[in-house]
Amino acid sequence: MTEEKEEEELKPWEQHSRVISIPRFDYNSPSSLLQRSHSGFLLTCTIKREKSATKEAISILHKCLESSNTAGDSKRRKVCTDDTGGECADGAEINSIEEDSAGGLQKNECHSSVKTDTNTETDFDMSLVKLTRNGLLLLTFPREHSPNTINIVSNIFQSLGSGSLKSPVWCHRIFPIQATCVLKEKELQATVSKLVLQFVNDEQNKLSRPVKFAVGYNRRGFEEKQNKIPKDTKDSDVSALLDRNKCFTIVAAAVKEVVSDSAVDLKSPELSVLVELLPISGLPSESLVVGVSVLPQKLVTTKPRLSIRALVSGTNAKNG
Repeated sequence: MTEEKEEEELKPWEQHSRVISIPRFDYNSPSSLLQRSHSGFLLTCTIKREKSATKEAISILHKCLESSNTAGDSKRRKVCTDDTGGECADGAEINSIEEDSAGGLQKNECHSSVKTDTNTETDFDMSLVKLTRNGLLLLTFPREHSPNTINIVSNIFQSLGSGSLKSPVWCHRIFPIQATCVLKEKELQATVSKLVLQFVNDEQNKLSRPVKFAVGYNRRGFEEKQNKIPKDTKDSDVSALLDRNKCFTIVAAAVKEVVSDSAVDLKSPELSVLVELLPISGLPSESLVVGVSVLPQKLVTTKPRLSIRALVSGTNAKNG
């Protein structure tokens, strides 16, 4: 009886492979992330449900990406609808997928996540990056000129609040990555300074004086990475920045360099700088990459600690 009930609950997403597919892992991503900055999304999800969560995430992102694009884009095309009446994303290719014996994916159905029409500038690609930790998904934009990830996540919360978007089943939190960088002091400082400057120069952000800010640092997969760093690099800049206090100091200094009239406020920050260590598979053991974003107050929660808001409230949110 329990199995039948679970099957009934999972039916919409477990059968979604006929409507929406997930891409294979992009094994060029590790080297690309070391070469230049990328934007994208890091999602927390139910462990061992990463594939279902990926399908769900792609569907959500497509819907909100479409709403953030101009309505008059004549080059986009609508492709198909699922069994429940939900529409597939504009600009998707018709393909399908089959799982191979190793758990990988083979192209074969409605490809809604990558490589739409390379001749259309407004189309976008998203790469699925393989991670070393379960319960996490990383989707990045390979192109340098990509959609505004902060606006997309804001649209997701608005759609959830209005009821136009159903609450996700597998995805718990979605962190909008504005930029990535190698975990080194100069790179991290430069990235934070650039994003903070963009934030304070945005007229939509009304800031008081002094500007109240907070810093968050998540090191998911930290233990695994730390053990793989060669002994001769233990005292390097990379190893030092794995320490929370060292990272906080560097980020706070970067904020104050841009906004001299600023002060730390962990209860109600007007801007929050979140740094996420990305446990990317395939990176050299001594190389670490972080995702960085400067977020407005409406997208973060400060209890029990500073983090991106949960997509849904309740038990599932705690898992994120």
